[in-house]
Amino acid sequence: MIAEATERPRILLVDDDEAITGALAAFLGRSGFDVRVAEDGRAGLAEVERDVPDLVVCDVIMPHVDGREFVRRIRGRQLWLPIILLTQVGESWERSAALDEGADDYLNKPFDPHELISRIRAVLRRSSQGAGSLRASQRLRALDVTLDRTARRVWRGDIELTLTPKALTLLEYLMLHPQEVHSRERLLSALWGFDFASSSRAVDHRIAELRRALGDSAGEARFIETAQSMGYLFVPRVVSA
Repeated sequence: MIAEATERPRILLVDDDEAITGALAAFLGRSGFDVRVAEDGRAGLAEVERDVPDLVVCDVIMPHVDGREFVRRIRGRQLWLPIILLTQVGESWERSAALDEGADDYLNKPFDPHELISRIRAVLRRSSQGAGSLRASQRLRALDVTLDRTARRVWRGDIELTLTPKALTLLEYLMLHPQEVHSRERLLSALWGFDFASSSRAVDHRIAELRRALGDSAGEARFIETAQSMGYLFVPRVVSA
């Protein structure tokens, strides 16, 4: 008998809604993942203690230990396994808090299960390339650009750049998710929230600001490429500085 070439990625699904976990665990299993289920954050922590999975999909609003506290406790152990949080639509502060706490990505409820699969695979790809440690890094570097996440300062070589707060936050998000196409709507949701009174043009304006500061030109995009009809891509490899 020929063994499988690769093992199925191990996913821990943490949610107190049995209707969601029952259907979603089955869908993830059919999509090629080995799935375990925990009924709340406290049970999820126990599962991680027993056997660390490749990735966790975790609801935010749960009894005993909620999703944000789950992330805090995992990160407090210096355990940087990938975590995707499931947040409520319209709660922009929940989305920003999820990323600030150390989650690798988030998805609004209700969501398309196929989109969750895409997010899981993207996060696992970043993790396999060593990008998982970026979330724990105070400084990020790509080519000659260095971003200090704590001081909220950016340098290109020895020259400090002046960016608006939103442009700096957008740069941080792109550097934490390199070599991945992000739609305008995705960036708008992650950084402004869909409840923010704006449009996807707000993203375009901040991208243009970043390109000017980073020295990208129409003929040569070293940092930020436009994926036609899809969104934007941060091109270079990002490492902990």
